[in-house]
Amino acid sequence: MFGEAFDDAVNYHRAPPDDAYLRRLLAKEHFIALAALDGATVIGGLTAYVLEKFEQDRREIYIYDLAVLEHHRRRGVATRLIERLGEIADQRDVYVIFVQADLVDAPAIALYDTLGTKETAHHFDIAVPSRAKPD
Repeated sequence: MFGEAFDDAVNYHRAPPDDAYLRRLLAKEHFIALAALDGATVIGGLTAYVLEKFEQDRREIYIYDLAVLEHHRRRGVATRLIERLGEIADQRDVYVIFVQADLVDAPAIALYDTLGTKETAHHFDIAVPSRAKPD
């Protein structure tokens, strides 16, 4: 579903993890996965991570991926996924949920503008030395 919704099948389907990996990931307390269904069909999804803070005994949640299939958009699916995440955050004593949106992703920005406070930041990808591309 994510590959279709993001039009990025290559990255989402090139090397899918095996079932054992997915079972381990889903069993971890810091990983959250939510699915929106239309009958038995997944039409939307959200993945998030609970981050433990060091400066205080508190947690925050980072929405890593949020997607809804195109023909189901503008129907409140993404909002409901985020609302459900908020309920989970309350249960886990989380103080804030945050998400990033690409500057060119106007629909995502419009959605998040209705739900939260916008902060401007820069995102940097720092290569892992063993995975850096040669010059």
